[in-house]
Amino acid sequence: MRWVVFLRAVNVGKANRCRPASIAKQLTKFDVVNIGAVGTFVVRENVSESALRAAIAKKLPFKSEIMICPARDVIKLASKDPFAQQPFGPDITRFVNVLAKRVRRPPPLPLSLPSGEDWALKVIAIQGRFVLGFYRRQMKAITYLGKVEKLLGVPATTRNWNTIEKVAKALRDRLPSTVCSRRANCP
Repeated sequence: MRWVVFLRAVNVGKANRCRPASIAKQLTKFDVVNIGAVGTFVVRENVSESALRAAIAKKLPFKSEIMICPARDVIKLASKDPFAQQPFGPDITRFVNVLAKRVRRPPPLPLSLPSGEDWALKVIAIQGRFVLGFYRRQMKAITYLGKVEKLLGVPATTRNWNTIEKVAKALRDRLPSTVCSRRANCP
């Protein structure tokens, strides 16, 4: 099976520093593609989740939460535009929180933090292990991302929606178009 790996709290400030591009090069046997500088990888070769988790953990010079999702789940998420009817502009950032596991009891949605017209962050959907939302580009938005994680009770790592689109493209670029056109959920 092919996978997408999201590392939590990597290269944030001066903590948990590593070189994701170097890690990807060291894992060439799994055809790993590095997406950005915060620990997002596309794994295009078939490998078991446990073998992949162990290989990545060995390459990290610190302990990190490693979220591994089936590639098909990310392709399915990116195949629709969940933000189509939502606010958009230079002061709005669309994000996806990738959860370590599914939420047992999701909160009522949409969820605004703080509530009311002066919201800084909104969660609009939870799809499996993915929390979708957007925030206003303000320093306090980071605080609210942490509050979402606490509210859900599950470790999460945040990625910009643009990163999710890049991941899906890296996965699709590897597939022959005839395979993708015959299957609704390309792996």
